[in-house]
Amino acid sequence: MYALAVSDHIMIAHSFKGEVFGPAQQLHGATYGVEVEFRRAQLDACGLVCDIGLALKALREVLSELNFKNLDEVPDLRGKNTTTEFMAGEIFRRIRCRIVAGALGTVTAEALDSMRIVLRESPVAWASFEGSLR
Repeated sequence: MYALAVSDHIMIAHSFKGEVFGPAQQLHGATYGVEVEFRRAQLDACGLVCDIGLALKALREVLSELNFKNLDEVPDLRGKNTTTEFMAGEIFRRIRCRIVAGALGTVTAEALDSMRIVLRESPVAWASFEGSLR
């Protein structure tokens, strides 16, 4: 399986509901390192998984919708516990929508086998979401 990955970061604020979260029930901030890895079994005719510039642009567009936002106030996320795990899945869904809409040029979701999103909370803790694009 071939893979191409790009990364960026976002700074967000949010709070959680539920005693399990202790002091994180209060509004707090986080800076996430965000990585997206595109995978496919065969390279395209140019020898690529996908265009690295278009991949980075798609990631940055998705992250711009979340960067410097209080996630508690983002309409699509209101009322949800925006845990690192949840946000990895949310970013996956948003990038997948962009791929389907043509954000990676001639590389369609069907041309890619899977995608993996990793959110790094710190050097010692991270969460991910991986799924098929077919």
